[in-house]
Amino acid sequence: MGRLDQQTRTQKEATIRAAMDRLLRGELPPGGKCDVKTLATASGITRAALYSTYLHLKEEFEHRRDTLRDTGVIADPRERQIERLKEQVTSLKKRVGAQEQQNADLISFQIQAVSRLTAQHEEIIRLRAALASGGVVRDLLTPRGQQ
Repeated sequence: MGRLDQQTRTQKEATIRAAMDRLLRGELPPGGKCDVKTLATASGITRAALYSTYLHLKEEFEHRRDTLRDTGVIADPRERQIERLKEQVTSLKKRVGAQEQQNADLISFQIQAVSRLTAQHEEIIRLRAALASGGVVRDLLTPRGQQ
């Protein structure tokens, strides 16, 4: 196979540039990324041809892609999804931490409440026993002087 004639080369370059623009807009084929391999596939040429014959277009693609990434415009939807999921994980970790703290606080409150109820129950039992044995215990429900 000989060298490409100028018309064929120009057509191929236009095809590569069109594929480049689609990828940089985020229009990725299923399973594709915003990378050189997908650019070659979307252009209908081999990666070897992209590296040898169309190296300037490969470099232009990488430069444009890197510039978009650097300015915060991410061309790969999967990268946007990864970033969104990372943010979601961070948010969920915070929520789980807050829930764990709330659970620890409630457990502490429960332990204190049970401890107080136990102490009150023991005091009631002691007072009932003192009352039953004729000890000095005043019935708070009976008015003074009627004992």
